[in-house]
Amino acid sequence: MKKFLTILLCVFMAFAVAACGGNDETPAAEKTYKLGMGIVVNMDSSATGNAQVDATVATVVTDADGKIVACRLDCAQNKMEITNGAFDKTISFQTKMELGSAYGMGQTEINDGNRWMDNDEDGRVLEWDAQAKAFEAYAVGKTAAQIDAMETKEANGHWISTDEALLSAGCTIQIGDFCDAVVKACNDEQGFTFKTSKAFTLGVAAKTTAEESTETEVKMYTDFAASAVIDGKIVASLNDAIQPVITINANNEIKEKAFVATKRELKEGYNMAAYGQEMDWNNDGKVLEWYIQSAAFSNFVVGKTATQVADMATKTVESSGYVISADDDLLAAGCTIQITGIKAVVAQSVTNAR
Repeated sequence: MKKFLTILLCVFMAFAVAACGGNDETPAAEKTYKLGMGIVVNMDSSATGNAQVDATVATVVTDADGKIVACRLDCAQNKMEITNGAFDKTISFQTKMELGSAYGMGQTEINDGNRWMDNDEDGRVLEWDAQAKAFEAYAVGKTAAQIDAMETKEANGHWISTDEALLSAGCTIQIGDFCDAVVKACNDEQGFTFKTSKAFTLGVAAKTTAEESTETEVKMYTDFAASAVIDGKIVASLNDAIQPVITINANNEIKEKAFVATKRELKEGYNMAAYGQEMDWNNDGKVLEWYIQSAAFSNFVVGKTATQVADMATKTVESSGYVISADDDLLAAGCTIQITGIKAVVAQSVTNAR
C-alpha cells in the first residue's frame, strides 16, 4: 500500500510541475537588446601613386547591462592606383572578410622573409578573416569600457593585444581600429533596440563605388549595413555611409585627404534638410535629414528577408536620375533618398549573418 501511495504521489507531483510550466517547453523570457554600428576611417596609407581608405566597421548586439552578446567585424580597404594623374573609377572593391584567404595574410610557413608578420612569434599567422573572428569571439561578454581599456604592446611596428587568450586564439594583428569601432558600436546613440526570446544571427556588410570620382578627386564612397536576423528575417537593421575625398595632381601626389564623419554621425551637419529642397521627391514640402531617412529605411525593412530587400521596387526621378523607393509607405515616412546602394548593402548584411 505504501508503495502504491508513493507512486501515486510521484504522479501528482509530475502533473503539478507540468501545470506550473516547469517542463522543457517553457517559452524563454523575452529580452531587450540593442544593435549598434561603429565605423573608423583611416587614410594614412595614402601616398604618391596610391589613394587609400581603410574603413573598419564593427557591429555589436548588447544586452540590458551593456554587455556584448554578438560582434561582427570587417574592413573596406579601398585602394586606387594612380598613374600619370589618372585612375580607373570603374574598379570594383571587396572587403577583407569577402576576400578571405585571397587577402594573403595567412601563412603556411613562417620564414625570414615574412617573419615580421608573426607578431607573437608562435610560428603561425592566421588569415585576416580568422583573426577578426577571433576578436569577435573575444569581445562577447565584455562592455565598451572593457574593450576601450584593452592593453596593447608594440611588435614589429604593430600595436597588438597583451592578452594571452586573444593571442593564443590567433589574433596577433594591430587591434586599435577594431577596439575603436567596437566601442563606437556599443555607444551608438542611434542604435536599434529590439526584443526577442529567440536566438539570432548577426551580419555586417560594406559596398564601395568610385563612380562619383572626378579627374582630380578620388571618391571611394562606401555604404555599410548591419542586421540582426531570426529565421532569415530582419529584426533590427542599421545603415550608414562615408564619403571621403582624396585630391591628387598630375604627378600622382596626394594633395589633400578630406573626411569628417559618417553620414549618421554628421546628423544635421550633413545639411540635406537645409539644402535639399530640390530633393523633395514625394512632394510633401520637406526633406528630412539623411540620418532620419536612414532610420526610416531601417524600420521599414524589419520582417523582410535579404531577397525582399534586394528586390524592393524603385523608380527613377525624371528630373534628376535619382533612384528612389516606389513604396508609398516608405516615401510617406520621409525616406526619399537614393536607395540603390542602401538596399544592396542591407540585403548583403542579412546574407552575411552568422
